[in-house]
Amino acid sequence: MEKLQTIERLSLNQITTENWSLPEAVKGCVRAEIPWISLWRHKIAETGLAESKKLVREAGLRVSSVCRGGMFPAGSVSERQKKLDDNRRAVDEAAELEAEVLVLVCGPAPDKDIESARKWVEEGIEQLVPYAKSCGVRLGIEPLHPMYAAERSVVVTLAQAIDLAERYSPSDVGVIVDVFHVWWDPDLYNQITRASGRILGFHVSDWIVPTPDLLMARGMMGDGVIEIRRIRQAVEAAGYAGPIEVEIFNRAIWEQPGDEVLAMMKERYLQHV
Repeated sequence: MEKLQTIERLSLNQITTENWSLPEAVKGCVRAEIPWISLWRHKIAETGLAESKKLVREAGLRVSSVCRGGMFPAGSVSERQKKLDDNRRAVDEAAELEAEVLVLVCGPAPDKDIESARKWVEEGIEQLVPYAKSCGVRLGIEPLHPMYAAERSVVVTLAQAIDLAERYSPSDVGVIVDVFHVWWDPDLYNQITRASGRILGFHVSDWIVPTPDLLMARGMMGDGVIEIRRIRQAVEAAGYAGPIEVEIFNRAIWEQPGDEVLAMMKERYLQHV
C-alpha cells in the first residue's frame, strides 16, 4: 500500500510566490505551517543576507536550497572569472543561511558554440567545488528541459548532469531532479536509479497542455500530464528522503493571493505527490 505523503517534507520554492518579498514568504510559510523554504538570490539581496537569515531562523523554518548558482559560460576569460566569483558569493549565502545545497543552473552558450559552453560549465564546476566543500555546501546540478538550451542551460538531460556530478564525491556534488524538466525523458527511471546517493533535491510542478508559454508554463500539481508520484517514488527508491520543493513559474499563479496559493499547494501536494 502506498504510504501517504506528509507535510513535513514540503518546501515553498520562493519563485512560486514571486510577488511576495522574502519576509512575506517567510510569514506565509508560518501561517500555512510549511516547514521548509527555498530562497532565491534576488529576494535575499532585496532583504539583505543578515536579515534574511534572522527572519528564517526566528520563524523556525529550514532552507532547503538557495537558487541559484551556475551560469558559467561566457565569451571571455574575464567574464567567466566574474561568473565564478559570483558563484562563490552564492556559496557564501547558502552557507550563511545553513542551506546544504546550492542549485546550479549551468547557463547557455554565449554564441552558437554549445560544445565550448559545455566545456566552460565543466571548468566552472571544477573550480567551484573546492570552495563549496570548504564552506560545507553541496552543489546540485539541475538539468533543464532542452527547450531552454539556448537561454538557460546547456545541461539538458539527467544523464548529462550525472556525468558531470560523477567526477566528484557524492558528498560534494549531486543532481537536482525537477519533474518539469525531466518527465519526458525515455531513460528517466534508469537515470534516477543511476543517480542513487547523488540526488540533492526534488522539485515538483506540472506540465500544462496546451503549453501556454516557454518559461511561465508550469502548473500546479495535478493540472498537467506529469506522473509526479511515480517519479517521487523512483527518487525515494534511489535514496532521496529530503525536502520536496514546489517550484512554479506561472504569472496567473503569481497574481493570486499568496495564502491561497500556499493552501492549494499543500492540498495538491498531498493529492498528487
